[in-house]
Amino acid sequence: MKVLITDEHSLFRDGLSLRLKEINENIVILQSSSLIDMQKILSHETDTDLVILDIDLADINTAEIINKIKTITPTIKIVTTSTSEDTRNIKKILSLGVKGYIPKRLDSNILSGALKLILDGGTYIPPAMLNNNPNYNNYDTTNSFKKNLTNRQSQVLDLIAQGKSNKQIAYDMGVSEATVKLHINALLRSLKVNNRTQAVITAQKLGLI
Repeated sequence: MKVLITDEHSLFRDGLSLRLKEINENIVILQSSSLIDMQKILSHETDTDLVILDIDLADINTAEIINKIKTITPTIKIVTTSTSEDTRNIKKILSLGVKGYIPKRLDSNILSGALKLILDGGTYIPPAMLNNNPNYNNYDTTNSFKKNLTNRQSQVLDLIAQGKSNKQIAYDMGVSEATVKLHINALLRSLKVNNRTQAVITAQKLGLI
């Protein structure tokens, strides 16, 4: 996979690069500090799979630049980053068909989970939006949600967050992999998510881990 990071701050680009390499050491990372450089790189690196774009760049029209990117590389996936956590702005950007909106003040652990989710083909929606999502309003408090988890489910959730496989979890808990899968399926249903990565991100937002 080839990823292009476009941001005027080299420290932020380097930080994202390190996070991406931790997830998949085989990822090829490209960097650009401006929209002009980004377009030049995309014109030559036509096999780029993902561009992570800072929408706070000066004089940027987000819808226009996203359309330009798709014109250059129609199959590319686009993720945006920003210092803004305004829900109206986030909703507008997500409506443009991007694969995620990453606030720059995101907790480092959640950032890693967000990047993994995107690389796995998912779409990352930041906490500001999820907190306003009626699907999450069923959780009156974190404590009330915790009461609905069995001790085993809580243990499985913690081990998933540590990045352990089903086989490792089964060994640590002294149960079968089939039992672990049952616990994980129950967690996914409770959190209203589709996979382990989303479960960890949602659990972190809810303060469960």
